[in-house]
Order: sequence, then C-alpha cells, then structure tokens
Amino acid sequence: MKDREFFIGSIFFIFSFSIYWFLGHPYFITERLLMFVAIIGFGGILIFYTRKAQRGEEIFLRTIPGLKAVEEAVGRSTEMGKPVLFVPGIQDMDQVETVAGVIVLGHVSKMTARYETPLNVPVSRSIVMKAAREACKESYLVEGRPDMFHEDMVHYVTDEQFAYAAGVNGIMVREKPAACIYMGKFYAESLILAETGNSIGAIQIAGTASQAQIPFFVTACDYTLIGEEFFAASAYLSEKPELVGGVKGQDIIKLTIIMVIILGLFLRLAFDLGFIDFNILKILNTK
Repeated sequence: MKDREFFIGSIFFIFSFSIYWFLGHPYFITERLLMFVAIIGFGGILIFYTRKAQRGEEIFLRTIPGLKAVEEAVGRSTEMGKPVLFVPGIQDMDQVETVAGVIVLGHVSKMTARYETPLNVPVSRSIVMKAAREACKESYLVEGRPDMFHEDMVHYVTDEQFAYAAGVNGIMVREKPAACIYMGKFYAESLILAETGNSIGAIQIAGTASQAQIPFFVTACDYTLIGEEFFAASAYLSEKPELVGGVKGQDIIKLTIIMVIILGLFLRLAFDLGFIDFNILKILNTK
C-alpha cells in the first residue's frame, strides 16, 4: 500500500464512520467506543511506522549488548578452531520464539560462513530442521561460500524434551564448542543445557521470552536477551522494514498507554479530591 492510498483510505474511513455515527450508529455498542478507537489508533501507528521503515527513513533501535556478543563468540570459536553450537529451542515453528530464533540463526550462520567456522545446529522438530537449513543455506550463499554449507550442520535429534537435552549435552561434551547460543522456546531443559555449556568453558548467549526460564539463563550464561529484547533482536538483525517498523510502532503504543495511565491516575485523583466532576473511569471502563 502506497502512502497516498493509505491517507485516502484513512480519510474515507473517518468520513464514512462519522456519517454512520450521526445517523444513529445502529448495531454499534457505544460503551465500547474507547476500545474501538484504541484498536484503530494502534493499528494506524503500526502501519505508519512500517511504511516509514519501508520508505528507507532512519528508525532508531537501541544497541542490544547480547547481539554484539554474538560476533565476539563466533570470533572466539574461530580463533580456537572449535565449532559454534546453536540451539533453536524445543518447540515447532508455530511458536513465535522459534521463528525469532531461526532469524537469529540466519545472522549467526552468516558470520560462521564469513569466518569459516564450523556450525552445529541440533533441532527437535522436523519443520524447524527444514526452516533452519534454508536459513543457513541462504546465509552461506549470501556470503559467497555455498561450498561450505552442508545439510548435516542442521540435524534432527528427537522430539522428546529430556532426550533432546541429553543429546545436545552429549554434543557439548564430545565436541566442546567454544560458543553455545540458545535462542528459542525453552522449558525445564534450559538449566541443564546452560550448566553443561558452562562446565566446558564455552561463552554462552541465550534469548527467550519464557519468563520461568530467564532466571536460569541469566545465572548460567554470559549474555541473555530478556523477553522483548529477543523479538527486537530478530528485527535488529534482519533489518526487514516490516519487523523494524513493527518494533518501533509497538514502542510508541506502549508509550501512549503509559501516558494514558498516568493521565488517568491524575484525573481520578482530582475527582476523588473534589477538584473536578469528571470521572475518567466511566470512559476507561469497557463492558
């Protein structure tokens, strides 16, 4: 959608809704007007920043230390002549964390191709294996080293949670990779993997949105991408306008919500103290 089409469509929607509203707005639940305005407004913010990124305008995303450490980890593996181990979690491609992990894998595989460093990617789902192979293959082609890519660098282990953890631990103990990168959806196996990687002296970088597993990664790993940092990482690395604009738009939406909360707090306080007769809760409450 071009900018002109977007603005024309927006004006047409506002005009049409205004006519509908003044005609009595049948079938419209008036009590949910605030929710309707919020959905339209937030959707417009996301579209605006996505279009801004697609036009090539500069959008600032802060530097994430864990991502800077990825290059350091791959460089260390190259200097030591040891492989890089990348674990994309234990869930399938229907999980957004797994998708984000595969995107980060594409960035890591570019560096391993550039530095001619061995890469080992054990997976626990067949579809993830296929997606990870395609990501690695594309990265090696982009770096001009298709001869270095081989499908066995991404290999299937098992669907079973702790059998997979045992298999990955065995790879760590046998091959002793210099860098272990965990990016994806993890459960109870997170601490088992991280402790084994710590025992072999590997530099470890983790990223997940699983709240229960973040403390284990923070404790046992050198760097950890916490929660939304992990999703921002995929946008930061891929530099795709849709992802970058989405991250920026979400930040603006969060800032807007925070401002509304603060403004609502002051208005409610003023109402309780008797300074104003306007009760903000009548508007903010949705039925």
